[in-house]
Formats: sequence, C-alpha cells, structure tokens
Amino acid sequence: MELTAQKTGVLGNITDIMKSGILPLGIIILVAMMVLPLPVFLLDIFFVSNILVSLVILMVAMHTFRPLDFSSFPNLLLIATVLRLALNVASTRIVLGQGHNGSDAAGQIIEAFGNFIVSGNYAVGIFVFIILVIINLVVITKGAGRVSEVSARFTLDAMPGKQMAIDADLNAGVLSAEEATARREDIAKEADFYGAMDGASKFVKGDAVASILILAINIIGGLIIGISQYDLPVAKAAETYVLLSIGDGLVAQIPSLLLAISTAIIVTRVSSKQDMASHIGEQLSISRAWIPVSAVLLLIGFVPGMPNLLFIVSAAVAAGAGFLSRSIERKREVSDQDLIQSDIEEEESSTDQLKLEEVTDYSPISVQLGYGLVEMVDDESGGPLVERITGIRRQVSKALGFIVPAVRIRDDLTLSSNQYRIRVGQTIVGDDVIYPDRKLAIPSDDTNIKIDGIEVKDPSFGMNATWILSSQQNEAEEKGYVVVAPESVLATHLSQIFYKHAGKLIGQDDVQTLLDNLSQTAPSLVESLVPKLVPLHNLTGVLRELLSERVPISDLRIILESLAGLVGKNLSLIDTAEAVRPSLSGLLIQQVAPLNQPLPVITFNSELEHMLIKMAKQSGEEGLVLDNDLAQKLITNISDLNQKLTSEGKTAILVVSPNIRRQISAIIRQHIEDLIVLSFTELPDSRKVDVVATIDGQS
Repeated sequence: MELTAQKTGVLGNITDIMKSGILPLGIIILVAMMVLPLPVFLLDIFFVSNILVSLVILMVAMHTFRPLDFSSFPNLLLIATVLRLALNVASTRIVLGQGHNGSDAAGQIIEAFGNFIVSGNYAVGIFVFIILVIINLVVITKGAGRVSEVSARFTLDAMPGKQMAIDADLNAGVLSAEEATARREDIAKEADFYGAMDGASKFVKGDAVASILILAINIIGGLIIGISQYDLPVAKAAETYVLLSIGDGLVAQIPSLLLAISTAIIVTRVSSKQDMASHIGEQLSISRAWIPVSAVLLLIGFVPGMPNLLFIVSAAVAAGAGFLSRSIERKREVSDQDLIQSDIEEEESSTDQLKLEEVTDYSPISVQLGYGLVEMVDDESGGPLVERITGIRRQVSKALGFIVPAVRIRDDLTLSSNQYRIRVGQTIVGDDVIYPDRKLAIPSDDTNIKIDGIEVKDPSFGMNATWILSSQQNEAEEKGYVVVAPESVLATHLSQIFYKHAGKLIGQDDVQTLLDNLSQTAPSLVESLVPKLVPLHNLTGVLRELLSERVPISDLRIILESLAGLVGKNLSLIDTAEAVRPSLSGLLIQQVAPLNQPLPVITFNSELEHMLIKMAKQSGEEGLVLDNDLAQKLITNISDLNQKLTSEGKTAILVVSPNIRRQISAIIRQHIEDLIVLSFTELPDSRKVDVVATIDGQS
C-alpha cells in the first residue's frame, strides 16, 4: 500500500512538472525558430499546427457564454502571433536561401497554397493576398480593436459604481463576505480582461502589417538573390519567388484572419446562457422577418434582366425559413395555451371545492409577489431573487445563531403588478412596491443633486430614494448615488424583517435541533438541564425574548449554564432572559464595534435616570409609563444622536440602569428599531467605553 502511494505521488509530481514545463519550453522553441534554421518537413508540421491552433481558438470563442469564460484568450493570442511570426522568419530564411531550387524548396504547404491561389497568374495572387490583408487589417482588426478600447474604458469607469453596489449588498446582509470578495474578484478580472484585449488587438494589427512587409521582402529579395547570385532568368526567378512568397504569406495570413475573427467574436460577445450559434439562431427565428424578405426577393426575381431563377430560388428558401419559424412559434403558442387551459380547467374543477391549503399557510415566513415581479424568481429568465434570499438567510443565521426558516415565495393576483408583501406566519409585516425594470438610487449624505425618476422612501431604512432607469445608472453614480438592484431592495427589506421578528421565527423544533447539536459536545449539560429542570417550551420562550432584541443565541452552552444557576428562583420568562443577557452581551457588542475600538455609548444624566427609576417603581407591574411630552423629548434626542453617529459610521448603544433597561428598550424599539439598549451590568470589563452623549430629557 505504501509503495503504491509513493508511486502515485511520484507520477503526480512528474505530471505536474510536465504541465508546468510545456509552456516555457514552447516559448523557448518559438524563439529558437527565429534564430536556428528549420528542416522543411518541420516547417510543414508547424504550418499545419498553426492552422490547427487558430481553428481551435475560433471554435472555443464561438462556444463561450460570456467573454470571461475565455479569459486566457489574450495570452493565447500573443503566443499564436509569436508562433506565426517565428514561422515567417523561418520560412523567409528557406525561401531566400533555397528558393532557386524550385517551387517545392520551402515545403509542400507553401507550394500548395501558392499554386492554388496563383493558378498561373501572379498578379491575381498578389492582389488576392493584399485583399485578405486589407479585410483583416482595416475591417476586422480595426473594428475589434475599437470595441476592445471602448469596452475597457467603460468597464473601468463602471468599477466604482459596481464596488459601491457590492458594499451596499454586503452591509445589507444580501452578500456574505466570501460572496462579496468573489464579486470584487470578478470585477477586477473583467477590467483586466478588457484591458488586456485592448492591447492584444494591437498584436493582430501589427501582424497584418508585418505580413505585407514580409511579402514584399520575399519577392524583392528573392528576385535580387535569384538573378544576381544564381543567374536565374528574370521570368524564372519571378515565377519561383512570387509563388513561394504568396504561398508563405497565405499560410500565415489565413490563421491570422481566423484569430482576428476570434478576437472580434470575444469582444462583441454579450453574456448569456447560450453559445453564439444558439443565441443568434433563436433571435433570427422570427417568421415576421423572413416572410417580407421572401416577398421582396420574389418581386426582384420578376424584374426583366435580373438573374430571375436565382432570386426566385432565394425567395423560396427565405419563405421556407419563415414557415419553419412560424411552425416553431405555433408549437410554443399551443404549449402555452395548453398550459393555460389546464390551469383553467383545474381551477374550474375545483371551484366547488374548498381545500384546507387555501385558507391555511404554516410557513414561518413568506413573500407574496404581484404578477409583474414573478420574473424575479423565474429560473428560466435568470431570476436572482431566490439566490439573494438564500444568501440573506445564511448571513442572518450566522449572526443570530439559529437556522432562519426557509422563505416561501408565491404569486398573489390580489396585489398590484409591482407590489410585494412579507408575512411572518399570517401577519403582514412588510408591504411595498419595487420596479423590476428599474434600479433604486439612494443619495449619499453629501448628495444634493436630484435625478429624474420615481421618488419613494427606501423600504428598509426610510431614506429618500429614486427609482431610475437602468440607462441612468452611470449618471446617478457620477452624482454620488448608490444604485441598488430591485431584488437587493426586496432582499434588504426581508433582512430587516428577519432581525426584527427573529423571536417569532424560532420554535420548539428549532430549539430541539440546537440542543441535539450541542449534546454532541456537552451531552451532560443538555441531559441534566433539559427537560428535567428547564422545560423545552420555557427554554424556547427565553430564547425568543433574547432574539426579540437581536441578542445572538449562538453560544447555547453559556445560555444553559446561566439557566442552571437560575433554577429554583421562580422567575418569569422575561426576567429569566434579563438575567441571562449579561453573559451574552459580548456576542451582541462585537457585532457593533470592533474589539480594538472604544464602544460608543449614550447615557442618561443621573437626574433623569433617577426620575425614570422612581416612575418605574410607582407604575408597578404596568411597567414604565411616561407622559407624552417627556417621551417625545427622549425619542427625539435619541433619534437625532443615533442618526448623527450613523452618518459618522458608528453604531451607538444606549446604556441605562438594569432596573429600567427592559422598559426603556420596549419604548425605544417602537420608534428606533436598530438602537441597542444595554444595562450597566452588560458592559464587558475588557471593553473601552466612549460616552459620546448624555441626555438630560430637555429639548
């Protein structure tokens, strides 16, 4: 067994060495071809290999779905160009050195190409070669180079906006850190690719110019050498060297033309889920386009003096293509009608029956979409919403410490076209409108320039925002707006719902799953506490109270150990959760401020705090009851401070006495959902505290 493993390891190392050594060795061979003379048979082999490589690159370019799928193309283009130039140098050496021996002196490939094109007329051969070079240089290469240049410029200009969109999705919880890193890498790769293509297209252009110069050098140099050194007649020298020069030029120019076409295909390719042939074929299969074309060709076919038969045959071909396209369209229409009819029949057959599923929905959380938003979850059209929601669930689950239930997405014809509704159980907790064909532009703090669009409030944070057309994205980003896709808007809103209603999303089954997982590492703790001392439903109630204020329950071991110390005190679920909070406050605080930075804290002054404690004692079991004037002042002051700190990139924490923490938190959560309220006993001793403001209750 060990011997086999050693052999496998040795073979693997040899294979890796061979793979890593092939490309450097090939480059060295290319350079050597420019210096060392090649035998004629090797020259033929390399010419055929050059054509093979060019054809392979062309086929791969045609079958890529998006340009980045062939990101190694600029490197291959450079290598193929160097190969072709090396062959030109090697063939020029043979043509000028051995051309006096006859048309077969430079090998069979050059002779065959020369005879095929020249066909006894050297002027025709030269002009055909020049036309091929002009097509390559002026049309294909110049167009591809211009597209590459523009694509590189627009890609670089769009990078800041794309980076801001990724940051917005990351901050909203739509993307995880790993997904955001992958997106940034894709953006960087895209910029590098188009930048490389902009430079690589110059290789093709330079190669076409070099082909003309090499042809002229071969013809002129061959005539001089043949006449002066080998005393060949002028006609014989012209016949031999022109044939060899044209053959040599064509053997190099045809692969160059193939690579130029490959370059144009790559840089003009639009990202899709189909290769180029399928993409073009699907979009050209329109009967309403082919039938008029057939009619026009048929009309021209009846004009006297025209090649009537040819035009009539072409009209018949176009008509055949049109009828074929029409038959495909009818099949699609029939299948769609059958599907609709089956749905109607199913609805009609069940109109007199009322099913339990129609009036009950046990999904913990669900999203209902208007008919205009259904395409956002359609897999065939690439709807991104499901993937975004899955990413949010993963992010929130990591933050809170339990698996957030799956979201049920369904359409609802009672909603308007662009309306969506979020439910927790049967309770509607979110309702807004998004536009799938637009994007939401959110102004930054220093942006005062308005942009045309539909002005709304951001459903997640209540900020002023504008729904703009996709074509306005660059303009909005230049004006300082952060542009967010519609699926990100809905997903961010759903993320807020997850955090706000986390306590309602966890049930006894979820808690039992957490206990089963913990029992693998702390079996005695779980077995001795649940359900002997702490019933499962009581533990679930405590966890719900903690989650209602966004306290993570990821460290279930600490929670159970804290509960073990509270057994026998006959505390209510709310008081039990309050007693457990100090042991978990570190999990909450680490999400607010990094460990090496002081914790921004807002406090009440001593006079106000003593007054609130006294009022709480007087209210008794009713909790803290504030008069409207005092409550309004407190909420206004706290809200202003929170907004100011948020604009500075800080997340503040309100710290109060343990006697009133729960009551103050309940009052503030009704108005400021994202503010964390802690008691003095919940502040870790190891954290530095920065008191950023003290509230006195005065306006």
